[in-house]
Amino acid sequence: MSSIPTDLSDERIVKTLKRVGFEIIRQGKHISMAKGERIVIIPRHKRIKREIVRSIIKVSGLSIDEFKNLL
Repeated sequence: MSSIPTDLSDERIVKTLKRVGFEIIRQGKHISMAKGERIVIIPRHKRIKREIVRSIIKVSGLSIDEFKNLL
């Protein structure tokens, strides 16, 4: 299993998820994105912790390698 990417910003994660079909459905202190019935919540931070990135990847249904290839 590959390591989780570090030092990712909210903007970079949003851009990556848009590439696989996620769309922004709500913005505020957090960004909500959806694809079908999957909903991913992304905090608005310049640097998102590794554990949160792992959770976002898991909820999105992507593998770590797939996510890293999309970056």
